[in-house]
Amino acid sequence: MQFIDQAEIEVEAGKGGDGIVAFRREKYVPAGGPAGGNGGRGGDVILEAAANLQTLLDFRYGHRFQADNGGRGGPSNRTGANGSDRVIPVPCGTVVYDATTKEILGDLVEPGQTLLVAKGGKGGLGNKYFLSNRNRAPEYALPGLEGEVRQLRLELKLLAEVGIIGLPNAGKSTLISAVSSARPKVADYPFTTLIPNLGVVRKPSGDGTVFADIPGLIEGAHMGTGLGHDFLRHIERTRLLLHLIDATAEDAIANYHIIQQELQSYGRGLAERPQILALNKIDAIPPETKDELVSQFSALTQVPVFAISAVTGADLDALLQKIWQSLDQLSSIEDARSPLFRN
Repeated sequence: MQFIDQAEIEVEAGKGGDGIVAFRREKYVPAGGPAGGNGGRGGDVILEAAANLQTLLDFRYGHRFQADNGGRGGPSNRTGANGSDRVIPVPCGTVVYDATTKEILGDLVEPGQTLLVAKGGKGGLGNKYFLSNRNRAPEYALPGLEGEVRQLRLELKLLAEVGIIGLPNAGKSTLISAVSSARPKVADYPFTTLIPNLGVVRKPSGDGTVFADIPGLIEGAHMGTGLGHDFLRHIERTRLLLHLIDATAEDAIANYHIIQQELQSYGRGLAERPQILALNKIDAIPPETKDELVSQFSALTQVPVFAISAVTGADLDALLQKIWQSLDQLSSIEDARSPLFRN
C-alpha cells in the first residue's frame, strides 16, 4: 500500500431544490389558493474518521466530491426531498485546512468523529409561503440556494505514543521490527525507510502502545532537505520521543546535536517533548567504547541514556521498561492538569 499523507480535494455541497408555483385545483373548491411546495435542502459534505484507513491514497485518484441536490417542491404543498449527504472517510489523525485561507477547519482523531466541511443550500420557497391578505394568489416562488464549494487540504499526522527519531541508518527500522510485529524494509545503507512505519508494542499488562518509525532526518530537514521535512509532522502528536544514535558512528555526539537542532528549528514544541536516548549497535563496538559513550551522553543531556542492540536484543527489555514508566508518568501529569480530574 502506498503511503500518502497530504492531499488536496474540492468539495461541493448540494444545491437546494427550487420552490414551485402551483394552485389547488379541486372540485367544489372555487378559490383553492396557492399550493406550491418548498424545495428540499441540498446535501452536506461531511468528513468522517475511519479506523481502517492508514493513508490518503484514495484522494490521489479522486479529487472532487459532491453531495446530492435537493428535490424540487411539488403541488399540494409538498416539500421536495432533501439531498443525500456525502460522507467521505479519512484516516484518524487527519487535519483539515481550507486551502484558500489556510484556516484549520478541524482535526479528526477519534474513529467516527465527523466534520461538516460544506453546507448544503437551502430549498427555495414555494408560492404558498407568499400568501397574504394583500396577495391572495402569488405567482412567484424562489429558487434553491447553491451549496458551499470549498478547496480543502488534508494532512495526515500519524497517531503514535512513541516516535523513534534519528539519522538515517541509526537502526530505527530494525528496532521497531524487534519490538513489534511491524516488518519495515531493513538494509545496510541510508534512507532505507522512505515512509513512516507503525508498530504495536505490547506492554506486560497486555495493552498495546503504538510506535512510529520516522524516516531519517538529516541536517537541514526543517527547511526541506532530505526526507525528514515531509515526515516531521508525524511526531507532533507523539507523547514521547525515542532518539536512536548509531554507536558505531564516527562522531555520535555531533549526530545527536544535528537531530536536536532540527527539532528546535522545526518548532511546534518538538524540542521540549520528553525524550529517551538509546545508543544502538553496541554489539559492534568494544565494551569500553560503549561505557565511554554512555558516560559522555549522560554528562551531555538530562534524559535517560540506554545502550542497546536492536539486532541481538541486548537491553531492549530495560529500554521498554523505561518507556512504559515514562508514559505512565506523562499520563499522571496529564490527568492532574485535566479540569475534570481537579473537580
